[in-house]
Amino acid sequence: MKIVTAEEMGAIDRRSAEEFAIPLSDLMAAAGGAVATFCLSQYPDASRISILCGKGNNGGDGFVAAHALAQAGRQMRVLLLGSPGELKGEAASAFAQLQHSTPHAEIIEIPNEAALLIAFEDTDLFIDAVVGTGFKPPLRGLAVTARDLLTKRKTPVVAVDLPSGWDADSTSQNAEGAFRADAVVTFTTSKMAHVFGHLTERTFGPVVVAAIGSPAEAIQSTSGLSWAGSSKAIAEAPRDVNSNKGKFGHILLIGGSYGKAGAPSMSSLAALRTGAGLVTTAVPISIMNTVALITPELMVTPLEEVAGAASLSNLEDTKLEKLLKGIKVLAIGPGLSTDGEASEFARQLVAKTTLPLVIDADALNAFAGRTELLDGNGRTVVLTPHPGEMARLLGKTVKEVESDRINLAREFATKHQVTLILKGWRTMIAHPDGAIAVNTTGNPAMAKGGSGDILTGIVAAMLGQFPTDVARAVEAAVYLHGLAADFAAHAMDEHTVLATDTLAHLTDAFRYRVKDANGFTWLTGLHT
Repeated sequence: MKIVTAEEMGAIDRRSAEEFAIPLSDLMAAAGGAVATFCLSQYPDASRISILCGKGNNGGDGFVAAHALAQAGRQMRVLLLGSPGELKGEAASAFAQLQHSTPHAEIIEIPNEAALLIAFEDTDLFIDAVVGTGFKPPLRGLAVTARDLLTKRKTPVVAVDLPSGWDADSTSQNAEGAFRADAVVTFTTSKMAHVFGHLTERTFGPVVVAAIGSPAEAIQSTSGLSWAGSSKAIAEAPRDVNSNKGKFGHILLIGGSYGKAGAPSMSSLAALRTGAGLVTTAVPISIMNTVALITPELMVTPLEEVAGAASLSNLEDTKLEKLLKGIKVLAIGPGLSTDGEASEFARQLVAKTTLPLVIDADALNAFAGRTELLDGNGRTVVLTPHPGEMARLLGKTVKEVESDRINLAREFATKHQVTLILKGWRTMIAHPDGAIAVNTTGNPAMAKGGSGDILTGIVAAMLGQFPTDVARAVEAAVYLHGLAADFAAHAMDEHTVLATDTLAHLTDAFRYRVKDANGFTWLTGLHT
């Protein structure tokens, strides 16, 4: 799914009408109908519903939704912030239809703040259809009053297209001055704010996309941004009944050091749980027995060590050839350490192999100041830095990385021809061709040691199963990791979830379908 700007969304609507002969009134009818369907499915007990409508097309969507909800037996109150004489085009037509064909809907013109205050009483659900994608903040007039009144209430709010007052082109996590919302129903495709923002105080607040009839050919974007969740489909196809472990990749994970046996253990278990056919972990001999205890399905091989970490002697030709025999994907870094010869070991190993690589943690730190050695030309190289590791690779501060995530990730990935997973709020997957996928799963429970190790194992396993579709394999891996953590946080609590708890919910993540029974694609939140 492409991520578009407000201007591009307007062009999509015009193109749908002009090039594909789809009337804008049909698009509005489908949009309003989708809002009604969502409200009926998610808030079935809301019998009294109030819709706040502006004077533009967002209000028009609200009028259509009001008609559909009234037809479904709900007590509807339409609060028009303005007068009918100010309505134009499709919005005016939708309002006229509401007046003439929906006798049970109460339509109230709101001329002032006092009238708005009275009209807010006795409501089970609010629908915000004041302003949408084309609006540029700040809000003014009655919209500000409505926003402040909603802020003081606990009644759920469903936003049409966007919470009113939120700039559709914003990449900020929060939007000061916008309406609060418990859910958002948008149309056709996602806008920047949908993927980069989140609903205030609602980590799991759903943002869903409804198809309303715009042809795929009409949806064009110049940003090169897409939604990572679209790639989950790669993990949904059933396996061939005539399968064997050799079809799903043999993963070799190299890492660990004295005192850091947990990291390679977690990565290895994650790779197995994600579907890798075989997983071998190579760790310093002093921790080999500890790592082997993580699960009996794991194969473990010893590495010679110096100062408790892997030594360069492991890279002698005969030893390395034996270590890499039959391996399809190599992951290096979890718990590796930077002590002794570990960093040089990582650099030389990357140079000596042409296997698909996943480089994480201390193996990434080994390339700080030496990024010219990271060359993905003609091979698959996936890097998984958090902002601190990214800052070390670039010779910048974490603040500088966080303030320009899109551009820095894209520049690094294209320059070095690697796939770069820049972790954090809205993890980004930057590809060698400049395309970037934005992930919308995950939650604060993942802000604990071990989360990155789990991701490394999942990425390696997905590459082992889908070696010819690297982009989608990596995007799906990131999405699945965050989705499993979302299920874990729902089942437990964000404070108590451990990195390994996410693995218990990988089954939920694999079985989950991003499109629900009503045809909504869930960008955020979890449907049942």
